[in-house]
Amino acid sequence: MDKAFVAQRVASKLFATERAVDAAMIEAAELMADMLKARADVGVSAVVGDRASVKLTQALAALGEARSAVVDMHGELNEVKLRLGIRTKLIGIEPKGQAAPSVDLREVG
Repeated sequence: MDKAFVAQRVASKLFATERAVDAAMIEAAELMADMLKARADVGVSAVVGDRASVKLTQALAALGEARSAVVDMHGELNEVKLRLGIRTKLIGIEPKGQAAPSVDLREVG
């Protein structure tokens, strides 16, 4: 199998993983905001739900570390791609309904 096609398959999974981690961080941050607002809306003490907030903060920190690791991995895989002699830019396949980045194509040769 062509190295570029294999690399593209891996790149697509990498981009999907990056999007998934970002989406998880967004959801967790929105959950925190909703929890804090709910506590205020109900009019209960800050003590109520405090342990849950601490756990969510820990989860957000872990997601931040995961995101950083995935970003570092992205750089490492780019180096592997170059060592394999693949010089083309690999792009992620966007899910239906999301616009792909515009790319200017020109004839080479």
